[in-house]
Amino acid sequence: MDLILWRHAEALVAREGQPDLERALTAKGERQAQRMATWLNQRLAETTRILVSPAVRTQQTAEALGRSCKTVAAVAPEASVEDLLGAVRWPTSNEPVLVVGHQPTLGQVAARLLGSSQHWAIKKGAVWWLRSRERETGEQVVLLAVQGPELL
Repeated sequence: MDLILWRHAEALVAREGQPDLERALTAKGERQAQRMATWLNQRLAETTRILVSPAVRTQQTAEALGRSCKTVAAVAPEASVEDLLGAVRWPTSNEPVLVVGHQPTLGQVAARLLGSSQHWAIKKGAVWWLRSRERETGEQVVLLAVQGPELL
């Protein structure tokens, strides 16, 4: 199974009294999302399921792909690692899954799957691509790619 973790692109700072879920992307964030979407669209299988947080900034990030997406509360801000892994059906899903979500959850998922107890940071707009594979010694998780929008 391939699990692609995409942190939302750069977002505006919340105005006083503004709910966190309503924060939108900055102009820079829109450019980051578009660059990363172009990179992803060259690599993603047509069968990839795309799960997106209900936050405006993640919705805008995902829209850059131009693909069908499903909004899922299990990847919203403050979601747990268990919530996210359950939503993607890790590691048994038959198709690749792209999650457009938030820190710290995405970094915590990557850390757990790669065997670390530390919390890792995923930069805004960046993608971490992981793969679960079965070997004679059991399940392995491989980090296939880490790509930030600033290098595209």
